[in-house]
Amino acid sequence: MNLDDFSDLIERPDGGVRRDAEERRERLTVAPGALGRLDELAEWLSAAQQSVPVKPVEQPRVVLFAGDHGVAELGVSGRAAGSAHELVRAALDGASPVSVLARRFSVPLRIVDAGVDCDPELLPESVVRHRVRRGSGRIDIEDALTAEEAEQAVRLGMAIADEEADSGTDLVVLGDLSVGGTTAAATLIAALCGTDASVVTGRGGAGIDDLAWMRKCAAIRDALRRARPVLGDQLELLATVGGADLAATTGFLLQSAVRRMPVILDGVVSAACALVAQRAAFRAPDWWLAGQVSGEPAQTKALDRMALTPLLDHGVTVGEGSGALLALPLVQAAAALAAELPERAPEAEAEADAETEAETDDEAGDEAGHSDAGNTAPVTSDAKSGG
Repeated sequence: MNLDDFSDLIERPDGGVRRDAEERRERLTVAPGALGRLDELAEWLSAAQQSVPVKPVEQPRVVLFAGDHGVAELGVSGRAAGSAHELVRAALDGASPVSVLARRFSVPLRIVDAGVDCDPELLPESVVRHRVRRGSGRIDIEDALTAEEAEQAVRLGMAIADEEADSGTDLVVLGDLSVGGTTAAATLIAALCGTDASVVTGRGGAGIDDLAWMRKCAAIRDALRRARPVLGDQLELLATVGGADLAATTGFLLQSAVRRMPVILDGVVSAACALVAQRAAFRAPDWWLAGQVSGEPAQTKALDRMALTPLLDHGVTVGEGSGALLALPLVQAAAALAAELPERAPEAEAEADAETEAETDDEAGDEAGHSDAGNTAPVTSDAKSGG
């Protein structure tokens, strides 16, 4: 497998459709610019759907990739190493923020176990049947995955994307359920952006104290030494310092772009995977939205590199897809406004065009007057006195 092959498979959202959507927006009864960024969102979605007017988002889905990371053994996370299965169980039982929000917004929630470190019997078969391996390696001293496992994980993500697209999912809210995942994500981002460990080290979703932050920073520094020699191969990079859940998320993002299925990214983990995917296929980020600011410095780095501006900044650091899910109603509102607001009547349209033309003519006349005034010779004192 060569992830660079995706570059030939992924096209940008339809630019012609986007221009048609922009022209239609100009004809609506609400003044252009009055809806702010909602106009931009609707036009982006219209281009992704190849539809004017834009169609409502009726079948969104939350997809969470779960996994444990061996680096959590160093005490770099606010959660105990090997406890990702507890996050999965809480989400399944409806006791986590993302599951509460998904229930409130009536959005189906799908959890994919790519590398959780627990006995399979602890979780439903529908969750664990995709597992690539039990936990990922400790990236500061060993590879997260073998080459074969990395390819298997990427293909898993691709298969999940195909399943969602085939089932009619029209927008995905993407997140993760991981322990130690932000350390691996920060390492990927630091490697791809050419920055030091201290620049990308954050406190994680569960929050850590200063001593844990220093341990995390040291782990990222050591992992970076192992990552830099393999920067030329995205699949090898994921195997070296990624993890099963991160590789699966990367495959999901790439195949979603191939299938023209829009995705809302959540926090630093999905941002890191998106950055790897962008390295493989430069058009892929045109299919993604950044849902929220997570507070992780590595996420900011990654989104800046991909020119993605988050929709929300509410200080939500819990992760697990919650912030991205909070952005979903905003996207749905943008689509509804663009599709359902009436266009101006033809007479009103003609009057508006006439007013615009008259204003243009007046402005041109004013400019000409100012120009003539500027070219008039000044009256000298001799002329005033008649001499």
